[in-house]
Amino acid sequence: MAKKKRENLGVALEIDGLEEKLSQCQRDLEAVNFRLCGAELSPDTRKSLEKEKNSLMNKASNYEKELKLLRQENRKNMLLSVAIFVLLSLIYAWWTM
Repeated sequence: MAKKKRENLGVALEIDGLEEKLSQCQRDLEAVNFRLCGAELSPDTRKSLEKEKNSLMNKASNYEKELKLLRQENRKNMLLSVAIFVLLSLIYAWWTM
């Protein structure tokens, strides 16, 4: 399913979207940590918050891994574009001599 999504969006737009999701996830994680450290909580509430914290940490980790892959793909695309530009420039220079 992720491949279909990538066909419709550019890599840069996907990176922007994932960075926003990661940022939101980190803000949520900070809020959960604040609530955990703040007041005294019942055991059930503490357990629920710990579970939410673990879930958010896993989600953030997955976002970071996917961002790393997308940035690598973006780097490859950029290098390919530069190589094509240089090749076309050389062909043009050779043609006009």
